[in-house]
Amino acid sequence: MGRRGWWLVVLNALLPGSAQVLAGNRRLGRFGLGATLLGWLLLIVGAGMGLFAQDALVWFVTGPLSWFVLTFVQVLLIGYTILWVVLTIDTLRLVRLVRVPGFSRWTMAVASVLVLALAASSAVYASTAVASSRGALTTIFGSSGPSLPPSEGYYNILLLGADSGDGRDSMRFDSISVVSVNADSGAVTITGIPRDMREFPFAEDSPMRDPELVGYDYRNYFEGHDDLQCGWGAGVNQLTNAVEECRKDGGKSIYPDAAAHDSTPAIEATKDAAEGILGIEIPYYVFVDMDAFAALIDALGGVDITVAERLPKGGGPAYPGQPAADWAIGWIEPGPQHMDGDTAQWYARSRYTTSDFDRMKRQRELQVAILQQFTPQTVLTRFNEIAAAGTELVQTDLPTSKLPEFFDLVKKAKGQPVAQIELTPDNGIVEAEPDYALVRQMVDAALHPPTPTPTPSP
Repeated sequence: MGRRGWWLVVLNALLPGSAQVLAGNRRLGRFGLGATLLGWLLLIVGAGMGLFAQDALVWFVTGPLSWFVLTFVQVLLIGYTILWVVLTIDTLRLVRLVRVPGFSRWTMAVASVLVLALAASSAVYASTAVASSRGALTTIFGSSGPSLPPSEGYYNILLLGADSGDGRDSMRFDSISVVSVNADSGAVTITGIPRDMREFPFAEDSPMRDPELVGYDYRNYFEGHDDLQCGWGAGVNQLTNAVEECRKDGGKSIYPDAAAHDSTPAIEATKDAAEGILGIEIPYYVFVDMDAFAALIDALGGVDITVAERLPKGGGPAYPGQPAADWAIGWIEPGPQHMDGDTAQWYARSRYTTSDFDRMKRQRELQVAILQQFTPQTVLTRFNEIAAAGTELVQTDLPTSKLPEFFDLVKKAKGQPVAQIELTPDNGIVEAEPDYALVRQMVDAALHPPTPTPTPSP
């Protein structure tokens, strides 16, 4: 009886349903065995697609049928877990534990429960990951906007950062940059735009160029329009937010299609401003809420940053000239650091002892560090946490139909350095009187470098 019992327990662990086919209810056994073989087949097919047909796998997971595919997979996982519980209980019944010697009786029961617990917990985790994927795809990439081809060989995406945390009186954009992804190589270039750049041109086709529609001439905006600035200074950040914050209709008459494309008038105006400044087409945006930024860093397990100088944590001085030691709630020390979410958030915010330009550079450092941290191992082991943080952190108008293509570009980008363009005084750009012709030259030279002329052989 002991030998027979161990055979049944091992068969149930390796091939659920086979124990019933040999020694129990054959109808239940055939059903369980068929479900097991189907599960193994689907697992092998999925693994094969992951290794040899990743584009097809991504299409199934993120394409137009993704909701149905992911829901079907989740139902299969939960259903099979329940079936395995039933088969394990029935197997222990078939073993006839009361007739098994004492030591084997307990070890058989414990082994069966441990195997079941391991398998069930794996299946439940997989089902929650599938649910998280479905929720994240629906929440983040729910845009009904058009799927557009690359512009001059690049996908240009406006990346905005703002903070909705306590003590913030608005959602002004603290960070404005443009991520340019080469549509062939996947090479990434990030251009940082100072939020207080003045006298910038909007894109040629922007409704912001129409004084009758907007209510003022953008070319003369910086002369006597304090009523439209809501008390803020004059710059990209303030002017584009004035579209939404300082108009009775919230900017809907200027950008009537913004809401339908999962955007806002302020974001669309910032797109048009960034297009005019850089001289490139920017069809999409990604908005990052810095209040949820720390959660993503923690979900990724932290990021590695080399800190150049000591930086204070805290909301800033209560009056001009107040020493940082009096208001700082902590310090970020110089040197290599593995930062958690809270420290990384302060690293991106801190500016009172340095400048906005230094903060721009630090924000770009964090963007690069986060990209480097998105390894397959990190995503697989922390998937639910990353997905949950992402739904709170990110808003975008990228349509779901672009995800398979972008997934391929992300794979290509992983092995390449991220190029950075900072529109700062160090590079000859003064935000009060910027030379926009020089800005466009810098961007064009970075995105379309001249092809080296081969040296003729002697």
